[in-house]
Amino acid sequence: MNNQPIINRELSWLSFNERVLQEAESNDVPVLERLKFLGIYSNNLDEFFRVRIATVKRMMAFDKRAQEEMGFAPSKVFEAIEAKLKTLQKRYTKAYEQIIKRLEQEQIFIINETQLDKEQGRFVKTYFQEKVRLEVFPIMLDKAKKFPTLQDSSIYLAVRFAKNKSKIFHHALIEVPTASVSRFLVLPPQKNKQCILFLDDVIRYSLKDIFQIYDFDKIEAYTIKFTRDAELDVDNDVSLTLVESMAMSLKKRKNAAALRFVYDASMPRDFQNYLIKKMALDSKVQLFAGARYHNFKDFIKFPNLGKTDLLYPAQQHLIHPDLFKARSILEKMKEKDVLLYFPYHSFDYFLDLLREAAIDPLVSHIRITLYRVANNSHVIKSLITALHNGKDVTVFIELRARFDEEANINWAAKLREAGAHVLTGISGLKVHSKICLITRREKGQKVYYGGIGTGNLHEQTASAYTDAMLLTCNQTITKEARQLFSFFDKNYSVPKMNKLLVAPFTLRSKLTQLINREIKNAKAGKKAEIIFKLNNLVDEEMIQKLYTASNAGVNVRLVVRGICSLIPGVPGVSERIQAISIVDRFLEHTRVFVFENAGNPDVFIGSADLMRRNLDYRIEVIVPIIDEKIKKQLLQLLEIQWRDNVKARIFDEKQTNVFRKRITTGLAIRSQEATYDFWKQFADKKNKEKKK
Repeated sequence: MNNQPIINRELSWLSFNERVLQEAESNDVPVLERLKFLGIYSNNLDEFFRVRIATVKRMMAFDKRAQEEMGFAPSKVFEAIEAKLKTLQKRYTKAYEQIIKRLEQEQIFIINETQLDKEQGRFVKTYFQEKVRLEVFPIMLDKAKKFPTLQDSSIYLAVRFAKNKSKIFHHALIEVPTASVSRFLVLPPQKNKQCILFLDDVIRYSLKDIFQIYDFDKIEAYTIKFTRDAELDVDNDVSLTLVESMAMSLKKRKNAAALRFVYDASMPRDFQNYLIKKMALDSKVQLFAGARYHNFKDFIKFPNLGKTDLLYPAQQHLIHPDLFKARSILEKMKEKDVLLYFPYHSFDYFLDLLREAAIDPLVSHIRITLYRVANNSHVIKSLITALHNGKDVTVFIELRARFDEEANINWAAKLREAGAHVLTGISGLKVHSKICLITRREKGQKVYYGGIGTGNLHEQTASAYTDAMLLTCNQTITKEARQLFSFFDKNYSVPKMNKLLVAPFTLRSKLTQLINREIKNAKAGKKAEIIFKLNNLVDEEMIQKLYTASNAGVNVRLVVRGICSLIPGVPGVSERIQAISIVDRFLEHTRVFVFENAGNPDVFIGSADLMRRNLDYRIEVIVPIIDEKIKKQLLQLLEIQWRDNVKARIFDEKQTNVFRKRITTGLAIRSQEATYDFWKQFADKKNKEKKK
């Protein structure tokens, strides 16, 4: 491996989360949306601790060896992470304070239990009795045989109470029941004033009712939170099924090593010490003095109070002119390839395809890969309907999708019970591809219809993430997809692919070949360019290849939402590489690969990022775009993204996250709004053509 400049992935990830925080800090973002970005930042950070910090800490035990083999010392990285987190925490706190002031200007007040007037107090008491009381289960710590296992998705109130002159306290722990009760209580409006109370404070206000059997006259409660190592160590015992191994591993996760203990900074030191001793926390656990409230991820679901002017304007899904009011989506797919682009197009188009397949008498089989699905999944319901209608259904459901493991185990059982052929594991490989394949018998022949996309088949995220899906009846492509399902079922021979790029079999080598072709064209004086739109760019081999391409004269443009370990613009290394990141209303999730090919571009979409795990340890599928009109659409969409001068940040070596500045006389281009306009114009143009 060449010793070329690389940004550490953990530090680059923190830079991405900083971009999320920038949205929360921005006065140009509607104030309730700013709160949501605070929630997203907090949720991201929790996952970072559970997964990445856990990994770095494990690596610190082999610090010297890691530096020799990987080129960095985990201990130094951890120090840099801590320093960055301190800076971001100060900005986060400031952003929260500014948002609170901004809400108050709109007559929206987040208050605590000490600020309730009598009328509000009666309302809160009634709410507690009717909605909260039966969800509260206090654990008396002084008498408990052992300290309960705290779950890192939950927050808790650490409570203590005593008689005024007594120094002997009773201690209790209450899990705040956010899984069953909203974190926020909207109080009855008073004139133009709207007040909101945290669920934590609803419980604080009712502590005397909860502990009424005790004799006390002083009581206090502080919010605490735990973060645990979320990496699963899946048991390789051959006598266990994957489901059994996963179930055991999930149980272990709940009792995994503690990484971080977050507590209210106003908690008295003796109470902190009591809890630390009771929990038997060792010196490796990071103690973090936080604010009064934790789990700010709940701000993602902050009530909108009917204040639509404090949110982004509602955006209606656009019709896809090829599918709108189509009698049969399968017929349309037979006529031409169709590109769906979520959330600008509705995910209902894909659900309608599944529903049609479920009742079509000529459809014999539906095959699908599932990585994450919605809680009330209409995809699953459509598959079960197909089973009821006598169709064969094969589902590969990935049990190792992080944090969705338990849900996927349950879905697998439900599908198997309904009669589906359920596949759940391939040794050493996660199935991350996004494929649906429908088999239809037409004139005695099997005809395959496929959907291959960049995002999960998940109707909720499809309204918040940008993703593309190709609907195709191209038999070369769909028959290769069929081979892949055969591999899932009997994975002893590698499928031969000519069109699809499939990791870990051909994707890395094919991308390398395509980059080499651009290098060859650049050296021959032909037009040579590479455009990648990705979530993450980390794989060092691919980064070095892009550096080589840059030095050979290939122009490289990168749109990377998250981690980017590549450093653009370094003299003698990456002078021809430019890279931006776009963080806006929707989560940019589409993956697109473009190779100029001397004026005849090759365009691909698919499920893979350029990370080692995607290229070497997952089943990923990248599909070529053959239809020239769709290819042109994707190229136009990438140009729209590249011209963004409102939400685009420029990548640089210092990870400053500087916004791309627009020329004073230039127009503001916000790519997500421009993308919406692009698809609207496409629909309008098609409709006019139909009327002629």
